[in-house]
Amino acid sequence: MLSVLWIFLVNTQPFSDFLYYQRIAMNVANGGQWGNTYTTVGYSMILGLFYKLFGSSIMVAKWLNVFLTVVSNLLLYQILKVANVREYGRKIVFVLFVFFPSTIFYNSMVATEIVFTTILLLITYLYIAKYRYRYWFIGLLAGLDTLIKPFFLVFFLVVFLTEYVTGKNNFIKSLKNSLIILCVSIVTITPWLYRNSRLMGEFTYVSNNGGIVLYINNNSQNHTGGWMPAEKVKNSLVLTPEYKRANLTQRNHMLTQAAEKWILSHPRQYVILGLKRLSKTFGPKSELRISFYGAQIPLRVQKLLSSLTTIMRGLFFSAGLITMALASILYIVRLLVSKNRFKNSNRGDNLLPAYFTITFLMFFSVYFLTEGQPRYAFPVVFILLYFAYVGLQSLFSLIKYEWYNS
Repeated sequence: MLSVLWIFLVNTQPFSDFLYYQRIAMNVANGGQWGNTYTTVGYSMILGLFYKLFGSSIMVAKWLNVFLTVVSNLLLYQILKVANVREYGRKIVFVLFVFFPSTIFYNSMVATEIVFTTILLLITYLYIAKYRYRYWFIGLLAGLDTLIKPFFLVFFLVVFLTEYVTGKNNFIKSLKNSLIILCVSIVTITPWLYRNSRLMGEFTYVSNNGGIVLYINNNSQNHTGGWMPAEKVKNSLVLTPEYKRANLTQRNHMLTQAAEKWILSHPRQYVILGLKRLSKTFGPKSELRISFYGAQIPLRVQKLLSSLTTIMRGLFFSAGLITMALASILYIVRLLVSKNRFKNSNRGDNLLPAYFTITFLMFFSVYFLTEGQPRYAFPVVFILLYFAYVGLQSLFSLIKYEWYNS
């Protein structure tokens, strides 16, 4: 209900990346060009299909977001239920997720976040619920998410590490299952790889913007860990004749090599920038302002909602991160002291927190290495809320125990 109210009350207009997604989706719907290989178009493909069926109005995108938000909410509840999380715990995490600000305000935006996260939750449900042939379906879905966020091709490692660390399977079985996911994912994205490679005349991945992302986020002129114009980099590569003559794939390689060279020669600065990126992504700073673009919302209302979002991010993200860090230490200790890993404990109890932790670390590592901003936290909000509940519930139980025994 809140999501529906939001899309009617807040008429967000697409800009920057969001405007690009909108344009490509309209091209897909109208038989135009599906982008020039610069960035991923997985979200625009999906949105374009709905535009073709229901018309190219931005409201179609917003209603699609509302529908997928409902699906995401239900998937999270089922994941917690299948994982045997206690009923009151399921309800608390579910309510937190449903009413978390970003779950609501992204509905008014033409953005990748909701589609990507819904697919991730579906992957999680299939994995936790242990459906037959789930690894094949997970591979297909991971391929779709790779067309939205290129780094997601490494998701197979999440499954491998989860199964091996928890003792769910031995090394060979864990490797086999993860390779099924990788192979199906590659098959899923192969048509797009072929299209891009044919367009550029050489092998081209699902997008060509990875190099520019590394370049502008890792240089001696970047002191914030955030976006900056590539032209502002000292002796900027993008201003050279060689760069201007190159095609998009060649430019991507040139920028990647330049960024890697800087990283290797400035390891200390690189680590500092990486930590700043993580602080931007998982810190309390609200990304709510991007949903107000063009919406003509009174400034005092914007400030009030942004402050509320900042408080909720600060509280629940901090609790979730601290709990997850402690849980990670526990996993490592138990891994070191037990030859049978977690086989002596309840596997069902270990699988979900281990899977959540390793999935989060995948995103955490990517943002540290490449780029970070507040909206990038959206795909792992459900993970952080789960661990926030676990941590706060454990803290309250400890306080209650000490109170009754004092």
